[in-house]
Amino acid sequence: MARMTVIEDAAAIDLLASPTRLEIIDALEACAAPVTVAELAAQLGRPADGLYYHLRQLADAGLVEEEGAPEVRRYRTPTRAGERLRVRYHPGDTPNAKAVARAVASLLRVGSRDFTRALTDPASVVEGPQRDLWAARGTGWVEPEDLAEINRLLARIGELLHRSRCARSGKLVALSWVLAPLDAQPARRRAPRRAAKQG
Repeated sequence: MARMTVIEDAAAIDLLASPTRLEIIDALEACAAPVTVAELAAQLGRPADGLYYHLRQLADAGLVEEEGAPEVRRYRTPTRAGERLRVRYHPGDTPNAKAVARAVASLLRVGSRDFTRALTDPASVVEGPQRDLWAARGTGWVEPEDLAEINRLLARIGELLHRSRCARSGKLVALSWVLAPLDAQPARRRAPRRAAKQG
């Protein structure tokens, strides 16, 4: 049976509208080997009892695989080492697009929570080459070659984040981002100045 690497089904994507399930997928993808619920709970800093329901939902949808006997069950994503689950978008008024929008809203909530938590930590680095806390929004006009370069850089960032799986050295970071085309708004015309009244 081929391993799932691309998620298109709206019901499966809807499962990712839960921040807990997003974090479970992230944690499992960060590990090269299958992990027990206890190991997963330790990595997430959550009680193990609260993860079983979410793991069952993810497993039923094929987003997580279970291995071993029930008393020593281990979990992993269906991807191979170095791969990640990807969501394929079907833009327009489609069930897929609606589910993707809900999952991205959840992703951004998790990102906001991560940022807010780190902002209260005086050890967060906010300047220089080791900066680990940063939020920004930028807009700009890009040519096709510029967009290709943006996508290349984002793919490279993904490679950097996922090349060392379950490493205990270095620093654990999360990066959430959105790239979206905008509708160009026409420039507003200035209202003509009224002539001063002669009195």
